[in-house]
Amino acid sequence: MPDRGGFAHVDTWVFDLDNTLYPAHCDLFAQVDQLMGSYISELLQVEFTEARKLQKKYFYEYGTTLRGLMSRHDIDPQHFLDYVHNIDVSVLDANAALSQALDKLPGRKLVFTNGSHGHAENVLGKIGIRDHFELVFDISDADYIPKPEPVAYAMFIEHAGFDATRAAMFEDMPRNLEPSHELGMTTVLVHSPQNTSAAFINEQHGITERPDYVHHQTEDLSKFLTGLTS
Repeated sequence: MPDRGGFAHVDTWVFDLDNTLYPAHCDLFAQVDQLMGSYISELLQVEFTEARKLQKKYFYEYGTTLRGLMSRHDIDPQHFLDYVHNIDVSVLDANAALSQALDKLPGRKLVFTNGSHGHAENVLGKIGIRDHFELVFDISDADYIPKPEPVAYAMFIEHAGFDATRAAMFEDMPRNLEPSHELGMTTVLVHSPQNTSAAFINEQHGITERPDYVHHQTEDLSKFLTGLTS
């Protein structure tokens, strides 16, 4: 059970989208991942296996595959985002428990994602929680600079207009919580054993246990949020 006292000051609730507001076992990113490989294969006229290598190389060098493609190949970012987010969201179910928990949270609710507006609208609508969020701040709003780049957080905070020291941020990727912590936010890692991409990144960054910049951790977001208001 989370410590309600640790959130008493919070009036702005910031949520990542993918693998945070829906369970990682839905594995939507597997579809996005496949489409990224196909996009690069078609763009550069290379075999899919080579495209996948470039995809991962750009991700680790630039923070997102998109940013790498923009830097190295001058692609149209919106075309890329539309292509890779053309996915089947039928694996997602409406989440009444999460909707009720969000409804009881006092203050503003915002989405901060490295994905696109269209993808966020698609996912939030399928889960049945879109109406709870005042704002979706996507990668284009951040001038295609991804989390965890500090400038992306600065642009988000300026755009949304809130006090970071009175905010809580929920993320599935530990590294994306470090800048939040530095800005004074209360941080919550939404962890799942199925989220192997997050586990790999932890290993890559030498994290073997919960880092100091993660204040709380949960495997059940709905239950965690309900515990803050019950």
